[in-house]
Amino acid sequence: MMSIYKIGQFAKLVRRTPATIRRWEAEGKITSKRLPSGHRYFDDSDLRAVMGVKAEHRVTVVYCRVSCKGQKPDLDRQLESMQMWAVGSGMVVDEWITEIGGGMNFKRPKFLALIDRICRGEISRLIVAHKDRLVRFGFELIRHICDEHDCELIVVNQIKLSPEKEMVDDMFAIVHTFSCRLYGMRKYEKNLKEDYPDAIKTTVELD
Repeated sequence: MMSIYKIGQFAKLVRRTPATIRRWEAEGKITSKRLPSGHRYFDDSDLRAVMGVKAEHRVTVVYCRVSCKGQKPDLDRQLESMQMWAVGSGMVVDEWITEIGGGMNFKRPKFLALIDRICRGEISRLIVAHKDRLVRFGFELIRHICDEHDCELIVVNQIKLSPEKEMVDDMFAIVHTFSCRLYGMRKYEKNLKEDYPDAIKTTVELD
């Protein structure tokens, strides 16, 4: 699916001002398209042209991840397994990206750089061993981003490359996070009762 962008959105993506985009259009460096309403817009092909990325130069990337340094052997095994898969399937891979970071952490540097490149139209195909190698939660959102920017997302579904211990650690992290939030809410409620006892009493009476 080809994405379309209003001039302000397009300018932000190419790191220019709307005035610069209008000047480029006036100089013939770029040509906008028009909606039935008459408003100008740009699409992914314009984005790739401005960013200097030709369609034939878009790359295929394999992304491999584990949660911690202690799982480095798992990362090596994951990379080796994906290389064997690529050879067996006849898939030509341009880049191999490996990263150590939790699947619930969306601030992984290489992961964020990967998403930025997808949004710029630089990646034609993203391949992962299992969907939780990309993210533990929110996979459908990542798939949507790929679909919107014409990037094919391939999940090989090699479940054996999804360490069980990592999943357990992530589940404990979820429980810990919600426990802390629950404790914080209870502490807040206690402080509220101590600071505003009359207000709490009035609320109970109204109920």
